[in-house]
Amino acid sequence: MTVSDTMQDRLLDCFPSGSYALAALLRLMDIVSTTTVPTAAVECRSQPRLLVNPDFVDKHAETPEKLLMLVMHELHHVLLGHTTLFPALTPVQNFVFDCVINALISRMFPNPEHLAFLTDYYSEAEYPECLLRPASGWCGGCAAVPPAIEALPEPERATAGALHHALYSDAGATYKEVFDVLPRLVEGGAIASVPLLGGHGPGGAAEGGLDKRSPLLFDVVRGIVEAWPQPPDPIQGRSLADLILSTTTVVRQQPSKRRQLRRLIRSIADGGGSGRVRLPTEGPEPIVTPIPQHGRRSVVLQALGYPPLLHEGVASRHRRRRSARPIHVYLDVSGSMDGVRSALYGAILDCRADVHPIVHLFSTRVSDISLAELRAGICRTTGGTNITCVAEHMVHHRIRRALLVTDGWVGAPTTTVRQTLARVRIGVAYAGASIQTGDLGDLAFRSIHLAA
Repeated sequence: MTVSDTMQDRLLDCFPSGSYALAALLRLMDIVSTTTVPTAAVECRSQPRLLVNPDFVDKHAETPEKLLMLVMHELHHVLLGHTTLFPALTPVQNFVFDCVINALISRMFPNPEHLAFLTDYYSEAEYPECLLRPASGWCGGCAAVPPAIEALPEPERATAGALHHALYSDAGATYKEVFDVLPRLVEGGAIASVPLLGGHGPGGAAEGGLDKRSPLLFDVVRGIVEAWPQPPDPIQGRSLADLILSTTTVVRQQPSKRRQLRRLIRSIADGGGSGRVRLPTEGPEPIVTPIPQHGRRSVVLQALGYPPLLHEGVASRHRRRRSARPIHVYLDVSGSMDGVRSALYGAILDCRADVHPIVHLFSTRVSDISLAELRAGICRTTGGTNITCVAEHMVHHRIRRALLVTDGWVGAPTTTVRQTLARVRIGVAYAGASIQTGDLGDLAFRSIHLAA
């Protein structure tokens, strides 16, 4: 049955006044009170529903601050479900999602009133559920190691302690980092016994393809979460980080991508597919003329009494030479591009004769590197993605022709950004495990999907 006015009022009251565009979300969703879900879940379909278990709310989310954390957790499942970093179909993958989301919302709301939702629900004396909450006394800075981790034997204790520290300290941790470490620490059965928050079933928010299953919900929730206050030291993830990191990429060259990129680069350069423009130039050129010249051969023949009919000479003639117009390349180095970054580095190097000697790496900032640094595998990234930094870089450097290499998850451009990009001849090369063309589709002069 539809949720009562009392429960709906509680959901409204848990959010700060006028924040997070909650009215738009509630207009889109039906809020349903049901015991068919253990906590809360978003049912992702053409008409999405927010399912809330009233018994769970009364027992574990009885205050506005706790209820806010429950809703925030579920909304992050909706946002992050589209990343397909993990299909979220196994207990380990579900556990990874909750570990990182709980750490993220804890950083966003580090007050004790909000943290009480996680610290009361999960015990720091039980392993592995202590990974789903901050340690006692944590307030947004360095965290103590939970007692359950201290009780582990070595080397598990050191590894688990480092993982928890990464989640709740200034360092931060990515989904991949947690996923790489966690299966080595605990058995699947131990993880499966831990109660998780939010919806993890098939068709739920944690499953990929949200933009196709419920496009309206995807657009609204992405806009809401992008407007949320970010913590001072956010955890890395798509569009959720601003911590600049320097890494090294192993360069792998693939001719298939090289050929595709080169064709696209040349089409951006002049629209004719040649990748070259003809420029007028002047220069000496040998000719044969009936007009007497002071060439050596003509003088000798004249002295011998055999005046030549034609004389060798030199003339300046306008001619046209072929000259390259290097294209500026903006390469997406956000976390979602990790799997294809090596091949893209190699493909750009294969096209180095056609590209500008400075390559622009972008995430939520633009970092310029030379082709030599690209060859060395240098990568500077914040982990997130935002097309605004690309537009600002183009304005500052007066870029008129550019190639964007990305999976397309760059954030919806603002009106100002769209106006900037519309003035640039842009080609887009889509690459990656999960590609979407909605953000840049109508701004590209030409686009391609790079072969795997």
